[in-house]
Amino acid sequence: MTTIMVVTMIALLLLGFPMMVPLITAAIIGFYMMFNGFGQMDTLIQQMMAGIRPASLIAVPMFILAADIMTRGQSANRLIDMVMSFIGHIKGGLAVSTAASCTLFGAVSGSTQATVVAVGSPLRPKMLKAGYSDSFTLALIINASDIAFLIPPSIGMIIYGVISGTSIGELFIAGIGPGLLILFMFSAYCIVYAIVKDVPTEERASWKERGVAVQKALWPLGFPVIIVGGIYGGIFSPTEAAAACVLYAILLEFVVFRSLKMNDIYAIAKSTGLITAVVFILVAVGNSFSWIISFAQIPQAILESVGVNDAGPTGVLIAICISFFIACMFVDPIVVILVLTPIFAPAIAATGLDPVLVGILITLQVAIGSATPPFGCDIFTAIAIFKRPYWEVIKGTPPFIFMLILAAALLIMFPQIALFLRDVAFR
Repeated sequence: MTTIMVVTMIALLLLGFPMMVPLITAAIIGFYMMFNGFGQMDTLIQQMMAGIRPASLIAVPMFILAADIMTRGQSANRLIDMVMSFIGHIKGGLAVSTAASCTLFGAVSGSTQATVVAVGSPLRPKMLKAGYSDSFTLALIINASDIAFLIPPSIGMIIYGVISGTSIGELFIAGIGPGLLILFMFSAYCIVYAIVKDVPTEERASWKERGVAVQKALWPLGFPVIIVGGIYGGIFSPTEAAAACVLYAILLEFVVFRSLKMNDIYAIAKSTGLITAVVFILVAVGNSFSWIISFAQIPQAILESVGVNDAGPTGVLIAICISFFIACMFVDPIVVILVLTPIFAPAIAATGLDPVLVGILITLQVAIGSATPPFGCDIFTAIAIFKRPYWEVIKGTPPFIFMLILAAALLIMFPQIALFLRDVAFR
């Protein structure tokens, strides 16, 4: 049965079907073979509905909507200007500013693709003008945008939390440390690159200009305060924080900045609805597929055949990292989380691993895979937005991928990078 399901999925993917079709087709085949027909088909439908029933999933369209409003408004540019005013003049400062801006906007949007658009669009021309190569610029934007997967709010963390039953609030807090670690590593590389290539520096901003930039960015900086501060302080649940972000984004862009008008609401709602529909269909179909493979005990058979169950905690973490990294090179990150998380659930439970640490590592791996050839989703977002050929987009990615893999290794060796803030906030 497993072989037939896998072959069917691969064949449909090669024929160009969207990911939801191979998933549901494989689930139906598995259901038919286990129950000798379609007499109990309503069970499969119930599992699909169960996948999108958790209340915490309401946070997904809320964060998507907030990110869409901010991307179309002024929030992203104000954050970029503030970062540039402080570090734009140092060697490699423009590149470091790009990485820091991606981190800040990730703390606002939770979406890697939204970050590529919001930060990459204004900063790529500036970096090219300053003397950075396009391959380096594109690779930096794509990979720094992946920090949005780790810095709360993270849509990937929400999906993992729902599938695994892990606290989304704890995942959000635990992602801050690894996100800042990756920002530090990227910044160090940008400085070295600028020194080696002798890239000119930007003009130093005056303290008056910095003060003005900070003042303009104060309103957008309220987003991470609402999310992290609200959850940490026990004021909001993650779902309530998402709703508060939407309200705050509307007040900011429509009332305070007046960058958007009422006739923009339809386009924003339409865009959010389309993205949300795709995400929820994937979640529903992925849950039915996960139920089928779990019911058939396929995960246990796979893990026993490769000896993961006997590998110990470190071995399980390494196996998880490798599996999620490779899978996300070919398949959408949400689908990978939906399919692989249940497969590794028995090994995680057997070895007593902290599910929050596992969630952070999984989120990091899907972030790496999203920017890794051949089919990382952020690569194709960059191709569409910047109108550059595939080879040029991926040419500069290897150093960044190496740093992200190094970050994963450090997390395995030093779990407190992720768990320290979680322990302070929730223990």
